[in-house]
Amino acid sequence: MRPARVVLALPGLAALVWGGVLFGQFVLSQGSSSIVAWAWLLGGPVVHDGLVAPVVGLAGLVITRVVPHSWRGPLLVGAALSGVLGLLSVPLLWRRYGTPPSPGLHDGDTSTGLLVALGLIWVLVLLIGLANTWRRARAAAQ
Repeated sequence: MRPARVVLALPGLAALVWGGVLFGQFVLSQGSSSIVAWAWLLGGPVVHDGLVAPVVGLAGLVITRVVPHSWRGPLLVGAALSGVLGLLSVPLLWRRYGTPPSPGLHDGDTSTGLLVALGLIWVLVLLIGLANTWRRARAAAQ
């Protein structure tokens, strides 16, 4: 099994090195704007590791300790999806054109889209949690 892992790892390592080369070229071509590029590169992990991951992890710990079993799965998935959507929306919420423009990306209101997506996620969490509770109650009655 070891040769298979090596064969599978080599393309990934090659892609990692190539990405580093491309990022190095990008930063060197920016001149005085390279600080912005480094901030972009380091900002995502710092926000994720310092803010989103601890909050979602603490929410998961509380959910697994306090919430009934039929609600745990939906609530854990809802919390994780909310964290991911929040993290992905930071550049566009922080400033109007936080990312390079692409067709359709800047057409809508980011905060409204985020609220709609979060609302949909939590409505689904509620519906799935209620269905699980109903299914458990029905199974216990039989």
